[in-house]
Parts: sequence; structure tokens; C-alpha cells
Amino acid sequence: MKKGDIYEGIVKKSLFPSKGVVRVDDSRDVIVKNCVPGQRVRFCISKKRNTKIEGRVTEILEKAPYELKEPSCPHFGRCGGCSYQNIPYAEQLRLKETQVRELLSPVVEDFDDIFEGIIPSPKETKYRNKMELTFGDERKGGPLSLGMHGAGSFYDIIDVDCCRIMSDDFNLIRSATRGYFDLLQIPYYHRLRHDGYLRHLVLRRGEFTGENFVCLVTADESKLPKEALREEDLLKGWVETLKLLCLDDPIKGIIHVRNNSLADAVIDEGTTALYGEGEFSERLLGLDFTITPFSFFQTNSAGAEVLYGKVREYAAAGTRHENGRMKPVIYDLYSGTGTITQLMAPVADKAIGVEIVEEAVESARRTASRNGLSNCDFICGDVLKALDDIGEKPDFIILDPPRDGIHPKALAKITAYGVENMVYVSCKPTSLARDLASLTQAGYQVQRLCCVDMFPATGGIETVVLLSKGEIPSKKVKV
Repeated sequence: MKKGDIYEGIVKKSLFPSKGVVRVDDSRDVIVKNCVPGQRVRFCISKKRNTKIEGRVTEILEKAPYELKEPSCPHFGRCGGCSYQNIPYAEQLRLKETQVRELLSPVVEDFDDIFEGIIPSPKETKYRNKMELTFGDERKGGPLSLGMHGAGSFYDIIDVDCCRIMSDDFNLIRSATRGYFDLLQIPYYHRLRHDGYLRHLVLRRGEFTGENFVCLVTADESKLPKEALREEDLLKGWVETLKLLCLDDPIKGIIHVRNNSLADAVIDEGTTALYGEGEFSERLLGLDFTITPFSFFQTNSAGAEVLYGKVREYAAAGTRHENGRMKPVIYDLYSGTGTITQLMAPVADKAIGVEIVEEAVESARRTASRNGLSNCDFICGDVLKALDDIGEKPDFIILDPPRDGIHPKALAKITAYGVENMVYVSCKPTSLARDLASLTQAGYQVQRLCCVDMFPATGGIETVVLLSKGEIPSKKVKV
């Protein structure tokens, strides 16, 4: 086999995230992206490294027996946003559970006895409370588009005019924004030439508060065509266009963000409020949370209630008689806007959140004060360094790191506290498997484990794990 060769085969199993293993005629396995078990596919070898061979699908020759006759979304296959719009939701859950089992069973003792299954998302469609859309074109020289990157493409932007995972309001705002700037012939920022004006549209909302929040990201005004309106007038016209939309929920705020960096990412190099307020709110499990434009918050609010409810359940099992203290000191590491920290505050003597994003920390402090929680403390800094400066030692630790997991040096400091129990929340089971192996070497054992599907139609999955240095009663409780 060499790069560029074309093969055919049947997908025999799935791997995280959204990958399949295809056995070819000479009994060699190839990892192929964006295919599901049971399909017969034609694919091109894209990478060969030692014994690992990877490919990309060029054609689906035969559907899997359980596939839908037609994908749920008309953009599926071209848009790179979703992986599973072509299969029923029950089958999506089965595939994700299989992927997690494959990754974690080698590092979790008695996996089948302690695995509590996968909890479905309360909503299968329109569940996203944040969408980051990109301006571009679907083909070179084509009309302005606003949507998601094309599948396997860095340059093509698919004009998603009816995305199934974002709300009707988001779809309307996206369509009105694209139409307004297309009519005025405002160019998108070209990622190779580094010219043009329009870069991203970030849409956020409070599912339970009914608040929309809109963020337009552009290059500097100098990138506008000479014949275009002045930036101030251009943006004012756009805001007025959005205000005329018949939306289900009101727009809480509209902001303009300048970004002249070369990176194809949303980077804040200056923010101007155009309408309303500069933040919005969400309500989870009886608590109110203030969310600023660039702070992290779970992208599925209804699913987040399920996820955090499970975290509280696992934490209750681990903190019941922690070191003889009915109300322990709890660390919430990688705390974001402090959601878990505040949810744990009622059962803690003190709940301490550590987060590196300053904006998120400030938001967490204001929110905790608004919720009347006086025993929360939020520290801004990298976990690796911040742990050295905390006076109170933890009785219990909750970990909710970014996708890449926990830095080995930070993990060593965490295990050095020697707490009896901790909860690990992970959005990437490959990183979780690596960290669980290290935690096992440090003397911890997985007591309970479950998955929560926060990302229907995509390959993402959240996993919640309770670890202990001692046995916890009723550890085999099933969902």
C-alpha cells in the first residue's frame, strides 16, 4: 500500500471519533474517517506510518443495514459539522458506547461490572447553544457563504441554510447575516491571501433563559472595499436587520470583535458593543450563570443538566464521610465559568475552582455572588502552577479538563494530595484512557463510570468517572 492507492472494503467496526476499520483483501486493516460499520466503501490511502494506515472515503458503495434511506440533514456529507446524520439516534448511542468500551476496558478493571451505560441527550436536534460559523465560499469564486467547513476541507465553507443541530433562531440570524453582507458585496477574509473583511459569526444562547447573543468577527476596517459603506454604518445596518427578525427568543446583545491574526480562529483583538448587553445568562439545576462572549460553557444546556446531575451523584458517593468531614474542601480543576464549583458548594465547606481563562473566572465570581454562594473561591491560573498557591488542601477533587486531558506534571501534583476519591469528567475518551492509566498507577481504582451524550449527530461523547482508593458502597448501580 502507498499513499494515493484506491481500495474497497467493508467497515467492520467503529473507532472514536467517527472512524471505521476496513479490512482489505490482503487482511490488512485501514482506519478510514467518516464511515460506520456495515458500509461497503471505496477509499483512498491518505497516510501510512509504520504499521498504521489511514484512508478517506471517496464513495459509499453500499449502505449499512441500519442506515436511514436519506440523511436527516440535506447538508450531510458535504458539511464537516456532523458525522451521524445518516443513522438513527439509538444506533448512534450504540456506536459511541462501543467506542468508549474499546478504549477504556483495557485500563478499567471489571469494566462490564461498573459501566452504567450511556445516557441519551434530552434533545436530539436544535440542542446547540453555541455555533461558530465561518464566512467563505463553497467553491472558488462562488457567492458568499456562511456556515461550516466542508468535510475534509480547510477552504470550502458550506452555506448551511437549515442546520439541524442549531435552533431556528440561529438559522434565521445566520441567513439574514449572510444575505445582508452578500447584498452589499462585502468580501470574506481569505485565509491564504489575508485580505477581505468578514471572518466569523458566533451565535450563543441561554436554552432555559431564552436569550440569544450574537458576535460578528471581522478584520480591521481597512480590509473593507473602498466603495463600501463606512464600518460604523455597515454594522448599524446589520444590527437593524437582525432586530427586524421574528425570533422565538429576544437578542440579549450584539457585539463586534476585531481579529487581524493570521490564525483561522476567533481571537479577540478588540470588542465593541453594538446593541444590548455584553453578556447573557443561563440557568442550570436551580442556579443562574452569567456567560461572557469567550468563556466556556457546555454547548448542550439540557444535556449539561444531565451531565452535572451525574457529577453530583458521583460526588455524593465519594464525599459522604470524606476524612470524617461531612462538608469537605472540594477542588474543581479546569472550572470554566464555575458551573460545577457552584453546584458542589451546598455540600462543601469550601469549593475552589481553578481556571486559566480570566474572563471565565470573573464571570464565575459574579455568578456565585448572585447565587448567594459565599463559600466559593475562584483562582485564575494554570492548574499546574496554581495548585502550589492554594492554602486549603482538598478532601475531594473534581477534574473537567480540556480535550487533551491533564498535563502529566499536573496529574502528579493532583494525585500527590492523596484524596480518597475524585470525579473525572472527560469529553475525549482517548485522553481519558491515558490519564486513567496514570491514575491507576497512583493507586486509584474506577468505582463507577457512565457516558452522557451531549453531542447527537456528531462523534463527541462525555464520560463521567468516580475514582477511589477505597471501596465505595453500591458501586455497581446501573442507570
